[in-house]
Amino acid sequence: MNETLTRALSGAVYILLLLTCLFYSNTTFHILFGLFLAMAVLEFCKLVKLHFLAPLLFALTAYIGIDKQTFNPIWDVVLTLISVIVCLYLLVFLFSKKERQFHLLEKWIYVIGYIILPFIIITKIPIGIAGYNPKILIGIFILIWTNDTFAYLVGKNFGKHKLFERISPKKTIEGFFGGFIFTLIASILLAKYFIETSNISIWIGIAILVSIFATLGDLVQSKFKRIAKVKDSGKIMPGHGGVLDRLDSIIFVSPFIFLFYQILNYVS
Repeated sequence: MNETLTRALSGAVYILLLLTCLFYSNTTFHILFGLFLAMAVLEFCKLVKLHFLAPLLFALTAYIGIDKQTFNPIWDVVLTLISVIVCLYLLVFLFSKKERQFHLLEKWIYVIGYIILPFIIITKIPIGIAGYNPKILIGIFILIWTNDTFAYLVGKNFGKHKLFERISPKKTIEGFFGGFIFTLIASILLAKYFIETSNISIWIGIAILVSIFATLGDLVQSKFKRIAKVKDSGKIMPGHGGVLDRLDSIIFVSPFIFLFYQILNYVS
């Protein structure tokens, strides 16, 4: 079986599993992302050379223990701000030219703020006014896939200026703006025909966050792999790599989207 076919089949299984668990029930969604969280922690610990047992136990305890069904104004703000601050610190790490090994405290800060808390936040995002609404998270995934696809297509055909050659040689500025434009278009179509909401501006805002922070999340993960001197974070998905290779965009952008939710709620 050639690499392209392997990649296509693996990707199809991943998307089918994701959509099935999201649409079937809130419980299957939580179980799936609990498994994703466990695998992501294992992969990240391997990347940064951190023993996995304590982070894994902490991750599963936090994931199971934190209420994901309701909004708690204080706890949600605390979780979001911790994760956002860690992600912003990771942007400093991304643009730094130093490629060094991490000390123990740094590794724990990253595994909590960059991996564990974003997964918990992801499970809160589909909880709307009327309860669990899988279309919200699926819509965000579609925006991420749209951004990735058109950034690749536009970059491949029209890209001449490198976006961040030191970390990701294939990404181009033209590709970034191509992904950005098509993601904005997709957000309008999603809001109108899939989410069926009149608040199109909210989804345009989400699209902007996706185009910027999903791209940065992919670059941050690329730098972690570069320092670890590996091509992929794992091997669970043939042709795609590990869980972090597939979910690096959503885990990085989710705290910013949830912060956007909270700001809208406060303003309203």
